[in-house]
Amino acid sequence: MIRYALFETAIGWTGLVWGDGGLAGVHLPEREIEAARRGLLRRFPEAIEAPAPDDLQPAIAGIRALMRGEKADLGAVALEIGRVSDFNARVYEIARAIPPGETLTYGEIAVQLGDRLLARDVGAALGQNPWPIVVPCHRVTAAGGKLGGFSARGGAQTKLKLLAIEGAAAAAQTDMFGG
Repeated sequence: MIRYALFETAIGWTGLVWGDGGLAGVHLPEREIEAARRGLLRRFPEAIEAPAPDDLQPAIAGIRALMRGEKADLGAVALEIGRVSDFNARVYEIARAIPPGETLTYGEIAVQLGDRLLARDVGAALGQNPWPIVVPCHRVTAAGGKLGGFSARGGAQTKLKLLAIEGAAAAAQTDMFGG
C-alpha cells in the first residue's frame, strides 16, 4: 500500500508518496491543493492520503527550504528504488551524488555508466524521474553549457531557478534563450 501527503511550500502545494520501502514519488508544486491532488493521483491512483511519517519530515523541510530559495540537501531520503528499471536506478544514483551547486552533463553520466553514447538514454531516464528535487535531475545539463530540458512545471525556467538557488555556476553561465 502506498500513501501520500500534500504540504504547502512558498510556491504552491507539493506532494510526497511513500510505501514501506521509502519515498515512491514527489509531485512538484501546483498553485491549488486540488490541482496537486489530481496530478499526484494521476500518477499514483492507488495512493491513500495520510499524514507524512516522521522519517519523511526532513524531506518536507528540505523541499520547503528549496522552494523558499534556500539550499537543502535531500541525499539521505530513502527511496523505493525498486519501482524503476535498473538502468534508471543507476542514473538516479549518479544524479543523487551530484552535490548542491554542481552539475554534470547527460554525457558525463553516460560515461560513468560505461558508454558515452547513452547520453540520450540518460536524458530519457531523468525525464521519467519519479522523485524530482529529491533525485536532483535539475543538476544535469546538456553539453556545451546548454541548460537542457526539465519536465516539471515551468520547464527550463524552473530548472534554472533551482540551480540558481543552489549557487550552481551553470545558472550564471546559461544562455536563457539557448539553453
